[in-house]
Amino acid sequence: MEQMFIRPIIPMESIGNIGSEKKVTTGQDGSSVFRDIFKEAIQNVKTTDEDLTVQEYLLSTGQIDDAHTVPAAAAKAQLSVELLTSLRNKALESYNEIIRIGV
Repeated sequence: MEQMFIRPIIPMESIGNIGSEKKVTTGQDGSSVFRDIFKEAIQNVKTTDEDLTVQEYLLSTGQIDDAHTVPAAAAKAQLSVELLTSLRNKALESYNEIIRIGV
């Protein structure tokens, strides 16, 4: 049987660990956690998009046995983009709220 190219979406461990930590991160530590969350989300978008490209290529060349893997890969790619967009929107909303409070 042909080896599958489907890779599972990697859970974003840094988001799950934020609530469980008891210490408050400030300064460089806080910005590195924030940066890591976005880096992980961006990497997830890249990975799922690469997987979708491979699945589409295999389907178009007739090398794939089950065509349902292409829509599944497309859904994963779409969800990862939506997650990144939601993270960005929430970050912008938070920034605007902080700026509004400070004025």
